[in-house]
Amino acid sequence: MNIKLTYLRILLLLTLWSTSCFSQRNKKDADTDNFEHYAYMQDIESYPSLLNKGYDEVTIHKKLGNANYHSANYDVATFWYGKLLENDDVAVSPDYLYRYALALKSIKRYEESNSWMEKFQKIKNNDTRANLFTSNPDYLKDIQIPKEQFTIENLMDINSPESDFAPSYFFDNLVFTTSRDLETQKYNKLPYLNLYQSEIFEEGKTGEASSLSEILNTKANESSTSFSKDGKTVYFTRNNYSKKSFKRDKNGVSRLKIYRAFKNGDSWGEPEDLPFNGTDYSVAHPSLSSDGTKLYFASDMPGGKGASDIYVVTVLSDGSFGVPVNLGPRINTEGKETFPFISKSSILYFASNGHPGLGGLDIFKVDLNKENKASNLGSPINSPEDDFSLVMNSSEETGYFASNRKGGKGNDDIYRLKRSDTDCFTFIEGNAYDKDSDKPLAETLIEALDYEGQKLAETVTASDGSYTIRIPCQEKQYQLSGNKEGYEVGTLFMLTTSDKKQISGTRLELELSTKVADVGSDLVKVLELTPIYFDLNSSYISKSAYPELNKVVDYMSRRPDIKIAVGSHTDSREGDQYNMWLSRRRAMRTVEYITSKGIDPSRISGKGYGETQLLNKCANGVRCYESQHQLNRRSEFIVIEK
Repeated sequence: MNIKLTYLRILLLLTLWSTSCFSQRNKKDADTDNFEHYAYMQDIESYPSLLNKGYDEVTIHKKLGNANYHSANYDVATFWYGKLLENDDVAVSPDYLYRYALALKSIKRYEESNSWMEKFQKIKNNDTRANLFTSNPDYLKDIQIPKEQFTIENLMDINSPESDFAPSYFFDNLVFTTSRDLETQKYNKLPYLNLYQSEIFEEGKTGEASSLSEILNTKANESSTSFSKDGKTVYFTRNNYSKKSFKRDKNGVSRLKIYRAFKNGDSWGEPEDLPFNGTDYSVAHPSLSSDGTKLYFASDMPGGKGASDIYVVTVLSDGSFGVPVNLGPRINTEGKETFPFISKSSILYFASNGHPGLGGLDIFKVDLNKENKASNLGSPINSPEDDFSLVMNSSEETGYFASNRKGGKGNDDIYRLKRSDTDCFTFIEGNAYDKDSDKPLAETLIEALDYEGQKLAETVTASDGSYTIRIPCQEKQYQLSGNKEGYEVGTLFMLTTSDKKQISGTRLELELSTKVADVGSDLVKVLELTPIYFDLNSSYISKSAYPELNKVVDYMSRRPDIKIAVGSHTDSREGDQYNMWLSRRRAMRTVEYITSKGIDPSRISGKGYGETQLLNKCANGVRCYESQHQLNRRSEFIVIEK
């Protein structure tokens, strides 16, 4: 999976971390583990760079695993966490097991994820996250078949190629956070978040997006707005910023604060810093109750349960505030709970990676007027990626949220959700199989589409290839599709009726991919391969890369008419000669692996290009994000003859 989070959203999602977590740790441990403060401050470093700085391999595994995990680069994170945890004698915090399990879940490796969660539970059997996992072993089925039915659509008219998230209602406008202005910020090469707005028309359509306010938007990061019912007061998140300069803690971090501004005519007054903010902890993501008397927010202030907790504070009649109150273990876990939204009916919606979910951040809800547990909103609102910052209208029939799921327009996109009026459902049970071998296919994505191609639900097959999916029981034709890497999409059409509540014994057959690759095409794209990784600072291929290379071997075995040229590339970091040497060695090792599997050596050649064929501007001396450098660190399998 490509890195989908920008610097800014990483900051807003990850800067919250309980200072008390590190009060008993030494400086070395804090430097390694306290990544929540620092990860967003710099690009992800390379292994050679960290090695040259004197870090040992365990520390490097931690740093690279953490950096990629918190950049939502979950496939790469699993590689580094796997290296970290492959030796049983390595002593690490149990939280690394949890992050590894969550990263595995985010790339749909559910069986492995559950295995690591079981190991995590044995070590931390008092951890809320572990207990929530063990108390509901069938949580995936519950999430993938939610009690409530929604449809979602991408707001293509206002989303940009950058990050767009944290929507909120402001009368007939949708206010949201965006990093689309990053190219115009001349005073700093890092992107900054601004507040934008767009008019909401009938059927949820949106108008042209424009800046919300020159007074509210500064060179600091502004995000996560919440407006009073009369529209005269706004609460929002911003860095600790005053008198046109950033205020920082002892580690050089400009923490997040909630600010409040009042409307003066047609413009906003100067924002004020709320009294419960702090210099050494973050307070963020405000949500004001409909009557204006309660303000909900997320914070890592001392005394919390986990990485970030959700709090509520009373807004008094004179505009002052009471004492913030932690919402407790029903909502907060040892993980992250963030982006709260309180509805008119006192339903609290929030994002969490501590409660059982599909991967990354999922969106949950809980009725504060009852004693019920928090429930996952399920598919299609939640996905294996990060889903967060949901807001609902007064009737809770429609709303908006953000996600970095695949298929969006940019990094984070805003989606509109609408509650379905369907009260009748059909449950479809079946299995996915390999068409040739009749082998059950685990971890196959099953999607249900209506006749217009609108996705209604999705699920993933279990280890035995079985699945259950729910669709409206109307007299319409539906399509089930099965998607798995290395296979052609399998499809099945069916007609449901209003009186048929269950369909059993459906069979989805998937055939190994035989996609035709033209001369000059790259099998990485044709076969949708994930990146080919090598052992640390080495030309030897990592075992984690074997499945991807085996797909190339399988394709060449089924297509004896083609020849392949392997090209290995590096980014511009490290010396030119070193990069050329390393890329040549990696190309050679790749060729050796493929020929060892029975492919005729005359059909494959290899060449290293070092940093001579960069895909972007990230040459020597040019500052780039890690996601940009990563585009250049690639292996290609070019078809040169048919």
